[in-house]
Amino acid sequence: MVEENRPGLEGLKVLVIDDSKTIRKTAETLLTREGCEVFTAVDGFDALSKIADHQPDIVFVDIMMPRLDGYQTCALIKHNKVFRSIPVIMLSSKDGLFDRARGRIVGSQQYLTKPFTKDELLSAIASHVRT
Repeated sequence: MVEENRPGLEGLKVLVIDDSKTIRKTAETLLTREGCEVFTAVDGFDALSKIADHQPDIVFVDIMMPRLDGYQTCALIKHNKVFRSIPVIMLSSKDGLFDRARGRIVGSQQYLTKPFTKDELLSAIASHVRT
């Protein structure tokens, strides 16, 4: 099987925020293979400093996390005039209508249900990042 060449992902900065080490590692591995520069954070507080330091092109954030959940993290990103243009994709193991709606309200661009596939991850990036 021939790998599809995805131009434009080389050097793209992606932040993955999830309290699950498995999810962070999976996303990091998949995206690094595509040429992305991947940063990870264990929760929203950890993520806020990484957003300021690295200015990612896109953010994937888990909804259910300790301290600062995904909704709060997304709202903080979207209320900051410097970072509000960064696309935020919500991640959740629940596929509920309420969760999707709440994600939209706080400013997320998309909602992915875990476990996600490589194609879903790359498709989300392609949909929201100008390459």
